[in-house]
Amino acid sequence: MAGITDSVEAPEPRGEGGTGRRGRRAKRGPLGKLALFYRQVVAELRKVVWPSRRQLTTYATAVIVFVVVVICILTVLDWGFSRAVEYVFG
Repeated sequence: MAGITDSVEAPEPRGEGGTGRRGRRAKRGPLGKLALFYRQVVAELRKVVWPSRRQLTTYATAVIVFVVVVICILTVLDWGFSRAVEYVFG
């Protein structure tokens, strides 16, 4: 699995059989690595299928409704347990 990569550029081959020169990746400093990371992030973001405004509204509404329902359930459970503890321990 060492040969599988998600990078934009292909990794340089490792080994003794090369010409003796260092590859492009070996010459990069911290700013070069940062630039490569930025290019890779932009390339991945171009692959994303972004939702339409209608889909985004639907998903956001579903999440908000779900959160409100869970809050209501937890509130009822908390109230019930507090009443039970109050009954048992007086």
